[in-house]
Amino acid sequence: MQPIKIGTRGSKLALYQAYHIADLLKEKGLQTEIVTIETKGDKILDVSISKIGSKGVFTEELEDQLASGEVDIAVHSAKDMPSSLPEGFELISFTEREKVNDIILSHKTDIDYKNPEKPLLLGTSSTRRVATLKHFYPHIQTVEVRGNLQTRIKKMESGVCDALLLAYAGAHRMGYDDMIRHELSLDEFTPAVGQGSIAVEASHRLDSDLKKLIIAATHHQETGYRLVAERSYLKVLEGGCSIPVFCLANYQNGTISLNGGIVSLDGQERIQHSISGAAEKAEELGKMLAEKVIQSGGDRILAEIKRNLNK
Repeated sequence: MQPIKIGTRGSKLALYQAYHIADLLKEKGLQTEIVTIETKGDKILDVSISKIGSKGVFTEELEDQLASGEVDIAVHSAKDMPSSLPEGFELISFTEREKVNDIILSHKTDIDYKNPEKPLLLGTSSTRRVATLKHFYPHIQTVEVRGNLQTRIKKMESGVCDALLLAYAGAHRMGYDDMIRHELSLDEFTPAVGQGSIAVEASHRLDSDLKKLIIAATHHQETGYRLVAERSYLKVLEGGCSIPVFCLANYQNGTISLNGGIVSLDGQERIQHSISGAAEKAEELGKMLAEKVIQSGGDRILAEIKRNLNK
């Protein structure tokens, strides 16, 4: 059998994730080859993601390679994946989920985000995180900081900001645990859909037997149920990287508990609801939760967000 060609972005974190998938495949006796591909999101660092266009910012070039057969699968952070994929592509597996929390990471040791008397400038490129800060901690200032994790840390250390607001998973995978100053509450900072898991994408042209082997080697069923529910929620709300929606599914004894909502860009309004049901109905649960959020005023907030982004 020819080596399975794994397409990935070239950052250290993306390569870590691609090699993790390669290791899982090798454990099942499958040979692999890593192919690095630069995406639009990697090239354009001086413009916010919402201005570039939130769909496919980190995935489009990888999908071109999948479509042409240059690579067999593509590896992504699950949270970077648009809620709807282009025709001809699918997510075939999700790895076991890492801790899902957001964190504050800094080279400084005296970071106190809850003290309104102490000025704090946080670097982030996430509209969800900015809106959440405005809602719970309006005294905190933010600045747009983009690039791979190492680039962001260099910017922080050069004085662009005091600390970075990030996902625990990326910081942990890159070995920056000693710089984590605060692990943020899931009640306040409910994560982005898919945060903490690695997604494997394939073209419909992938050989069906090979696809089954890849799924058997890389897919974590419990995480799969959770992400199907979350992504179903996201799809109804049409949430891309520029829309501050959040959703987290938990799994226990065959039951999915799903918590999700939306925050206005100014942080003034935050709508949140929960729902639970059988894991086999994960997709349906996501849709039901999204409808609850929409009917509670989420449609109005979503329309306002889209108006602002189109200005």
